[in-house]
Amino acid sequence: MAEPSTGAGTGAEGRIDRLAGLDLEALTRWLDAHHPGRRRGPLEASLITGGFSNLTYRVSDGTSRWALRRPPLAHTLPTAHDMAREHRIISALYPAGFPVPEPVAMCEDVEVLGAPFYLMSFVDGVVLDRPDVLARLGEQDATRSCDLLVDTLLQLHALDPAAVGLGDLGRPDGFLERQLRRWTTQWNSSQTQPRPAMHELVDRLGATLPQQSTPGIAHGDYRLTNVIFALDDAGGVERIAAVVDWEMATIGDPLTDVGLLVVYQELSNSAGFVMPLLAPEAGFATPAELVDRYAAGTSRDLGALSWYIGFGWFKLAVIAEGIHRRHLMGKTVGPGFDRVGASVPKLLDSGLAATATDTATATATATATATDEP
Repeated sequence: MAEPSTGAGTGAEGRIDRLAGLDLEALTRWLDAHHPGRRRGPLEASLITGGFSNLTYRVSDGTSRWALRRPPLAHTLPTAHDMAREHRIISALYPAGFPVPEPVAMCEDVEVLGAPFYLMSFVDGVVLDRPDVLARLGEQDATRSCDLLVDTLLQLHALDPAAVGLGDLGRPDGFLERQLRRWTTQWNSSQTQPRPAMHELVDRLGATLPQQSTPGIAHGDYRLTNVIFALDDAGGVERIAAVVDWEMATIGDPLTDVGLLVVYQELSNSAGFVMPLLAPEAGFATPAELVDRYAAGTSRDLGALSWYIGFGWFKLAVIAEGIHRRHLMGKTVGPGFDRVGASVPKLLDSGLAATATDTATATATATATATDEP
């Protein structure tokens, strides 16, 4: 996983330095009571950098290493940050052979850390989210990382949810309409100021809802910086060791993953919000190249992909506004949160641009239909 920062641990006299969101004394008591023998020494922990939503920490007892996931410190939205759901998903995917961390333990008792949390195995590897890591990556490895990213997404979308025990995770019927309504509600709970562009984008998306793709498992936040790559002996990209951050996964329309992946890749080509610079000149795929590779490996109709891309911009704007709100409340942990608010208008403008063609087509169709009526 990503290199950690901002550590905490047990001092020479048994004192535990505090780490925001993680009380090691409480975690120690819980482990010893509910999983005796799991802990073999004093716990130490560090915040893993790179997250803008749920908090992830590296925890070690000197022998074993785990990753601990818990919700943000404040302003948690309805249906978001569900730790039990996230734990259930990786518990189903791990034995199915899909690359996720091995689940270790789940705690739903909010009295322990102030919120539900779970432990999973700490996966060794690299996340392509820091300049020093990217600087060591050759052009061939950059290209391979994007190929593996798409191929793993195809693998996920090809899984039968019922066969891996996730058949009741979501309700596919009416998924897109329900998602649009849910994310609009979350915007209303998060907004820090009026933004007319958001209302226009929601209206456009609602007026041009496409026919849904065949239901499948949708990750909900799939991108290059949400996977951990295993390296070969020469330091090159070998495979994806784990896909992480399953907090928004559900059973629904998998093309929402493809649309959001295009958005993230477009942002990465110019080092935008949440994404480092992953330039095509360095070997990384363009959004169009990602779409072409996905299209070659699926029978899904991508004719309405522009809607899914617009929805991806919309969804990311809602997430960014929620993060900005938490930052204004002083409830974020880690660097970079002060820049998130400025990205929201740009994300909305991109969503409007992506949906402009769909809106024009829908308007022309409606006009033609009205003209043909007797």
